[in-house]
This record gives sequence, structure tokens and C-alpha cells, in this order.
Amino acid sequence: MRDRLRFLSPRRPAKVRYAVRDDADPRVLLLLELGKNLHVAGFSAPMLEASLDRVARHLGVRAQFFSTPTSIFSAFGQGQAQTVHLARVEPATVDLGKLVELEGLIDAVCDDAMSPEQAVVRVGEIAAGRPPYGRIVTLASHAVSSATSATFLGGSWREVVVAAVIGASTGLLALAGRRIAAVARLFEFLAAGAAAVIAIAAAHWLPPLSVFTVTLAGLIILLPGFGLTVALNELATRHLASGTARLSGALVTFVTLAFGVALGSRIGELVFGPVPLGASGTGEGWAEVFCLLLAPAALAVLLRAPWRELPYLVLAGFIGFYGGRWGARGLSPELGMFVGAFVLGLASNLYAWWRRRPAATTLVPGILLLVPGGLGYRSVTELLSRDVVPGIATAIDMTLVAVSLVAGLLAANELALPRGTQRRRSAATHGGMQA
Repeated sequence: MRDRLRFLSPRRPAKVRYAVRDDADPRVLLLLELGKNLHVAGFSAPMLEASLDRVARHLGVRAQFFSTPTSIFSAFGQGQAQTVHLARVEPATVDLGKLVELEGLIDAVCDDAMSPEQAVVRVGEIAAGRPPYGRIVTLASHAVSSATSATFLGGSWREVVVAAVIGASTGLLALAGRRIAAVARLFEFLAAGAAAVIAIAAAHWLPPLSVFTVTLAGLIILLPGFGLTVALNELATRHLASGTARLSGALVTFVTLAFGVALGSRIGELVFGPVPLGASGTGEGWAEVFCLLLAPAALAVLLRAPWRELPYLVLAGFIGFYGGRWGARGLSPELGMFVGAFVLGLASNLYAWWRRRPAATTLVPGILLLVPGGLGYRSVTELLSRDVVPGIATAIDMTLVAVSLVAGLLAANELALPRGTQRRRSAATHGGMQA
């Protein structure tokens, strides 16, 4: 939960000093510190283990690594002389800025441009680095992200405005959670309840209004659709422990958000009266194109991506979004996501080779425009409303969309290998999703 709040509301981190002990092997110390910080940056289990293995082999260290969303096991040596280190970590969100810096550090170490001792110090500097964007900009990005999502869902100007208000309220709760432990523990539940109350109030003040659309758009950044996709990617690449844990976490988040919305809706009805019927308006085509320019900018702030990479994030967003739409028209809504993920994966891998940046820099924001978080939210709310058959049907649709995304990414990685696989061909089978 602390990592999620840090993702929503960055603050100045405490200064951390790293020093190499005289009796410590700097190579082992580098691998231990690098593993923890790669996890903080949002590496999935396949890519984290593959990256550490690449560094260990280059440094001549016999090592094995095992990563889950809450722990990293590092074993050095072999046989009875083997030593095992356990690092307890929190489930991480994506920090594209640190991801870029850590990838550059790995390249420098493997190219012998940086010694292990220097790399340990550099890892500490990256860990203690200040967030690139302030709280006001981050809060505004929450509002913009929710507003653009309402447009993608077909909302009119009413839905767009109310969704922006709900997104801003989520950011404000995140700020409060930085200082109040109780808010941090109940953050998702409180954000969902507040979103429902605001949506019902707006439905009375700005009719006609689709309560479902504004609630979904307002909470879009909290929906674990991306985590669900990463979980299925890990399961598909045989990282069963990490994939199962991440999948369970995504399902719990869906249930928490749905329960918070249900309670908030009930409170809203008691305060403002029954929810008036309202249908979502039809957005203009030009508004959708405009939002495809704004959404990547908002995601760049929330994911802490380097600002200079924004043009490539916007281009990736267009490629993935329209690739999925055209694929849906030619195949089906579920299988169309395979096309979107495939072309986005190809573009991201080519970007990585050209710019010498991690493919996740453009892949993660692009995938966030395709992930089935809305379907998961709808499924859980239908099940809580005792609409069992529609809820199960929607859950199946959600699973098919997520599987299509994973299949598209894996296919793209086989056709255009991620940067660095010339040294470790087996890593291509791990999939290119780094977060």
C-alpha cells in the first residue's frame, strides 16, 4: 500500500548513503541492492531474474534468483557452501524513470564501463533520487487521466468533468494517506466510496449522467487490469509463484474497489436520493484524438517517465489504441487486443533498440490503454449485485482480453527480440513486459 501511495503522491525521499564494507564482496552486494531496486522500479519476476542473472554471469558469480511480489531470494555459491539471502519487499508499482536509470547501470556494468563498487554507489543514488514531478502536477495528472478515460468510454462533457473531479479526489486521498496511517490502510476502499458518492451527487446536479461511466473513469488508475495482465504473463512464462500471488492481489483489489463503490452508492442514495436514470453521451471523434495526446502525458507523470520520452509515449499510445480497435473490427473485441498488443510490442522493442532505453518505457503506458480493468470492475459489481450469469460472462471476457494481450506481447518478442537478448537468447522466452 505504501508503494501505491508513493506512486500516487511522490515526496522527497530520505537521503540514503551506501558504502561497500571492507569484508563484503562488492559483486554480491551489487546484486543484492540491484535486486531490491529493480523490484521497486516495477520489474516483473521474469525480467528481474533475467537481469540479475545477466549481471551475475558477467561478474563471474554463481547465483540463482527467485522473485515474488513480496520477496526476493538470492542464492550464491553451490552445494553446502551456498548462502541464501532473503529480502522482504512490498508489491511495487512502476517507476519508469528509475527503470531507465537501472537499465543503463546494468549496461554499464556488463560493458565494463563501471566497477561493482561504483555500481553499488550509483544504485544508492538512484534509490535516493527525488521524484521528477511535484504533488500539484501529479494531482492534475490524476484528474486528466480520469477525464480522458471518460472520453474513451463514450462520455459527454458532463462525464468528463465529473470523472476529473473524482480523479482529483483520489489524488487528495493519496496525499492524506502519506500522513495518516488509517487512510493509507483503507485507501482503495475510501477512494471507491468517495467516487460513488461524488458520482451520485453529480447525477442529481448535472443530469443526465451515467454514474457507472464516471465512477469507472474516476477510479481507472486504481483498477488492477495491468497487474492482471502481468500476472497472466508470468504464469504463461512458468513463473507460477509470482504469477499466482500477483493474480490473487489483483482479484482482491477488484473486490475491495467494488465493495467500496457499493457502500458509497448506498450512502449517496441515502443523502441525495435514488440514482436518476441517465445514459452516457457520445463523445466526438476529435475529442478522442485529443485525449490520446493528453493521456500519455498524464501517464508519464504518474509513472515517472522521463519527460524527454513523451513523444514516443504518445506515438506508442496511438499505435496500441488503434491497433486494438482495428483488430477488434477485423476479428472480435477480445482477439482484437492481440493485434493491439502485438503492434505495440513490436514498436516498443524497436524503440528500445533505437533509443537504447527499456522497452517498458513506451510499452507500459501503451498497455494501460488496453488492459481489461473496466471489465474486471464490471464483473465484480455484477456479482455483488447477484447478477451471477452476467458477472461470470464479463469475467470470461476479461480473461480473454488479458490472455490476448499476453499472447500479443509474447509473439512480438519472438519477432523483434527485446534489447539485450543477443547476450541471453533464453530471456526472450520470458516475455518483454518489465512491469
